[in-house]
Amino acid sequence: MSTAREISAPLLTPVHDGMTCPWALAERVRTSPDAPLIARKSSVGGRWREMSARAFRDQVRQVASGLIAHGLEPGDAIGIMAHTSYEWTLIDFAAWEAGLVVVPLYETSSPEQARWILADAAVRLAVVEDAAMETMLTALTATAPELGGLRVLSIAKGAITDLMAAGKGKKDEDAGLDARAARLRSTDLATIVYTSGTTGRPKGVELTHGNLIHLSVNAVAHVPEVLRAPEVRVLLFLPLAHVLGRFVEIAIICSPAGVLGHAPDVKNLVTDLASFRPTFVVAVPRVFEKIYNAADARSTGAKQKVFRLAAKTAIAYSRALDTPDGPSRGLRAQRAVFDRMVFSTLRGLLGGRVAHVISGGGPLGERLGHFYRGAGVTVLEGYGLTETAAPCTVNLPEATLIGSVGRPLPGTSVRLSDDGEILIKGIGLFRGYRNNPQATAEALDDGWLRSGDLGSLDSEGFLRITGRKKELIVTAGGKNVAPAILEDRLRGHPLISQVLVIGDGEPFISALITLDREMLPGWLHNHGLPEMGVVEASTNPQVLAALDRAVARTNRAVSRAESIRTYRVLTNDFTEANGLLTPSLKVKRNQVMKEYADTIADIYASTRKGPQE
Repeated sequence: MSTAREISAPLLTPVHDGMTCPWALAERVRTSPDAPLIARKSSVGGRWREMSARAFRDQVRQVASGLIAHGLEPGDAIGIMAHTSYEWTLIDFAAWEAGLVVVPLYETSSPEQARWILADAAVRLAVVEDAAMETMLTALTATAPELGGLRVLSIAKGAITDLMAAGKGKKDEDAGLDARAARLRSTDLATIVYTSGTTGRPKGVELTHGNLIHLSVNAVAHVPEVLRAPEVRVLLFLPLAHVLGRFVEIAIICSPAGVLGHAPDVKNLVTDLASFRPTFVVAVPRVFEKIYNAADARSTGAKQKVFRLAAKTAIAYSRALDTPDGPSRGLRAQRAVFDRMVFSTLRGLLGGRVAHVISGGGPLGERLGHFYRGAGVTVLEGYGLTETAAPCTVNLPEATLIGSVGRPLPGTSVRLSDDGEILIKGIGLFRGYRNNPQATAEALDDGWLRSGDLGSLDSEGFLRITGRKKELIVTAGGKNVAPAILEDRLRGHPLISQVLVIGDGEPFISALITLDREMLPGWLHNHGLPEMGVVEASTNPQVLAALDRAVARTNRAVSRAESIRTYRVLTNDFTEANGLLTPSLKVKRNQVMKEYADTIADIYASTRKGPQE
């Protein structure tokens, strides 16, 4: 098959400078004021109660007035730290209604990460979910001079009610809101989303209202089967601090009939999906792996044999769909049998009405994609970065190539550099990194974003991800992890010579550690231990206990999703002589991973990743 070097997709929906987040919500109210927009789960009985677009906007404006009453001026930054919830979305749109800039923080962020983000973005007020988050941020205001003026409001202590009360019934505030919304342009800053960079410190990606809305309205037009259907329901369980979750939130506002629900606790996800009954699901690959693994694990003995035969049938059926003749009569009949026996139950786990699922935030295995399509749920895999406001390519229901991440979204161009790096330009492209012109200049090349990923384009414009040029790790859960901060901290321990943090495409982060042959004798003596070589030390309980403590200390600098869950102590160091270090003493990541492929495979051997050959 021939290849291409560049592909562009024209806009499907015209855009203009007045398209902002408040504009999008006002448009939804104008076109269908009384139709449901939000579904909230009742604390009593667990029933979903729908809220109209008009009612939601009324609450948005009340909270926005309350934010203004707190003295926040247009362009000021407000932080949100909470699990995915109705309150998150409410504060998000209220802040935009008031002309503010929203800065998301993961609920799992460490104090060190939170301090950097809050200071770098000059956040004036932070709304947090609970007492623990409030305590952490309040402590930061006491110890970090640069955060001395930060105010912290807790949702658990009635922050939403208080804000509504502060802004309720004030005509002058209503006029102020209208004036602020009227002044907003699509070029104005809407949010700063911090993502881990190779330097170790999170970089603030500045996204404008145009990035969010121009992309969303065109995405709605681009995937009408999913986002313009007569009934559109999505239960959002992705973190709203992640750009993909944020994109879904905004796309539903822009969808003519979209209804948004929130699932803050994934432990109840299966129950929530069953009661909410979404029409599509958006998740990272790890979720789809878990659903498959759970279905396999629940079946034992003869039932397990049936499930695995059903999985093979689904995969064969899906692959046959891509052939000129399609599935044979026998394969169709076999699939129909398994549909009644197995696949209907699997679809039931997703709520029973899902025809499409959207996968992003990390690579989805090709066999897993075929399995779900063969089971009656088409996986639309896409690709994007925080810097592109989430998706820049996606597969479509009528144009799906499993194993690829689809074609560009409207208003987006994808190009391959001479060395195969994916370059991106378009309506979703960020305006730069917060307070970091050097990083911005390094990321952009004549208006094209250097993605750091390697890929290929076929003659029909489908993009495949073939590798990673930069060392940023993306776990199976879609979490971006910069290994440098972990590696650098661990290397500071006297016992440790070299560290390689791994976990790309895997469910958790782990590390390969080598011991410092020169420092080992002194460390053993200081701890009252007998002399021993590196090989013996690599399994010594006291040495391993010291390494455990070092790893625990290192993990305090990052969130749980970024933390090292396990490690292996290698008996040979990385050196220039054995080809594992460069002349400048940098670890050759690819070479180490090739050399210790069996060790790495052993670390993740217990983690099942979906259907296997």
